[in-house]
Amino acid sequence: MLWNRPDPVFGFLVHDISRMLRKRFDRRARDIGLTKSQWIVLAHLARHEGIHQGGLADVLELEPATLGRHLDRLEDTGWIERRPDPADRRTWRLHLTEKAAPVLERMGDLVEVTTQEALMGLDAEERERLQSSLLTIRANLTDRPEAEATDREPGREVAPARRMAAGGD
Repeated sequence: MLWNRPDPVFGFLVHDISRMLRKRFDRRARDIGLTKSQWIVLAHLARHEGIHQGGLADVLELEPATLGRHLDRLEDTGWIERRPDPADRRTWRLHLTEKAAPVLERMGDLVEVTTQEALMGLDAEERERLQSSLLTIRANLTDRPEAEATDREPGREVAPARRMAAGGD
């Protein structure tokens, strides 16, 4: 049975490692003055500077209203700003402020310390192989229309809404 295996189930192991990394980072980041939700939003915004709220909500897998509350607080404290989209008057683009730069640099330092701690005992070749393997796994699981057919159970029809989103009829 899957749940009684002596070796860790792959998905649970990946989830546990991710959770533990976030907890360790969060402990180190407390003195920065941001909540975990806020530093996650800032980190993703740094990677997607100029994105609109809906796009960032998709990246973070949050409801737009939930993200909106985080963005309001970050804007009120001067970490981010909303700028009008030159192509669409109804859309606002999200940008980091100068105030965020030193915080992001500090967060980068904490990421490095946490990463080094997590990878302790692995030599450079093992680290490179691990990184490559994780990138391959992520690519394998990236949403794409051709993956829709393999995501459902054998013999079960994909719901019409999902089929349409996947580019079907």
